[in-house]
Amino acid sequence: MTATKGLEGIVAAKSSISSIIDGVLTYQGINIDELAEQATFEEVAYLLWHGKLPTQSELDGLIAQFGEYAAVPADVIAGLRLYPKGSNSMAALRTVVSSLALFDGEANDMSGESNYRKAVKLQAQLPTVVAAYARIRDGKEPIAPKKGVGIAHNFLYMLTGEEPAQVAIEAMDKALVLHADHELNASTFAARVTVATLSDIYSGVTSAIGALKGPLHGGANEAVMVMLDEIGSLENVEPFIQNKLNNKEKVMGFGHRVYKNGDPRAKHLMQMSRQLGELNGDMTLYEMSIKIEDLVTGQKGLKPNVDFYSASCYTMLGIPRDLFTPIFAISRVSGWTAHILEQYQDNRLIRPRADYVGPVDQHYVPIAKRG
Repeated sequence: MTATKGLEGIVAAKSSISSIIDGVLTYQGINIDELAEQATFEEVAYLLWHGKLPTQSELDGLIAQFGEYAAVPADVIAGLRLYPKGSNSMAALRTVVSSLALFDGEANDMSGESNYRKAVKLQAQLPTVVAAYARIRDGKEPIAPKKGVGIAHNFLYMLTGEEPAQVAIEAMDKALVLHADHELNASTFAARVTVATLSDIYSGVTSAIGALKGPLHGGANEAVMVMLDEIGSLENVEPFIQNKLNNKEKVMGFGHRVYKNGDPRAKHLMQMSRQLGELNGDMTLYEMSIKIEDLVTGQKGLKPNVDFYSASCYTMLGIPRDLFTPIFAISRVSGWTAHILEQYQDNRLIRPRADYVGPVDQHYVPIAKRG
C-alpha cells in the first residue's frame, strides 16, 4: 500500500451527479455554463436528485414542497435564541441541523421515499435557519418564509424583511446554482463516509457542514472579503497585492486543486459582481477585484476560483461576511443530499487503510520501570 496525502488523485466512488473533466464542470452531464445562464436553482436541485431536468408540473410540485417544508419547529427557533452572542455561524448551523432530526418523526426511516422527503425538507429549511439566526443575533425577530417564491427570493426576504430587487434575486439564484455540487469535495466526501455506516441523512449533512466550516473549504470567500476590507480602496490594491506576491504569500481566492486552467464558475460570479455594483451605484469592490485578478493572474498565472468574486457579490447583496459559508451550505445541501441518496442506493462502508509510520517492536514496560 502507498499512502496518498490528501487522497489526491484517488478515485473513491462512482457517481453520476457531477463531474469535472478537462476543467469542465457538469451536473448530470449538463455544462455549468448552460445551467448558470438558463436554469433556476430549483431546477438544479431537481436535476441533482433525479438525474434529469423537471417538467413544469414537476418543478411546480417541488416548489410547492419547498414552501410546505420551509418553516422550522418553534422549539428550534427558541434554541437559536439561547446560543451565545457572537457564536460562529457555521457552528450554529451545524448544531441546528443536528437538532432538526429530533423534530422529524421520519429521521430514522431509511426507506428511499422517506430519505428523499428529508432531502427536500433540509433544502427548504436551511435558508430559514440561516436567516433566522442572522436576525436573532442582531436583536430582530425572525421572518416566516413565503410560499410560492423561489429559494433565493425567500432567503433574501427572510434575511432583510424587504422584497428584494429582481437583479438581487437573479444574482442570489445564480450563486446557488454555481455552488450546488462539485464532485467529491471534502464536505461531500464527509457526508458519504458518514451515511456509508447507514447513519441517517441528518448525520450526513451535519458531517458535511463540519467539513465545510474549515477555511480551506467553505471559508475561503469570507477570507477574500477580509482581504478586500484590509485593502480598503482601489489605489491600495497594487501595493498590497504586490507586497504579497513579492513575499510569496497566498492571495485568497486564487487557484484550485482540480482546475488548472481556471474555475469555470468564476466568470459568472464576476459578471454578477459587475451587475450588483451597477445596481448599487458603487463599483468599488468590483473594480478592486478586477485589478487584483489582473495582478495575480498576470504575474503568477493563477486564476480566480469560485470564492473570489462570490465575496464581493454577497457583500453587495448586503449579506454579512460570516454568513457567506452558511449560504454556501444552503446551496450545497442539494448536492450533499444527492450524494447521500446515491450512497444509500449502492452502499459499501467506506473504510480506507493507513500507511503506518510509527515505531515497531515495542513492548509493555511496567510503570515502576519506566524512566
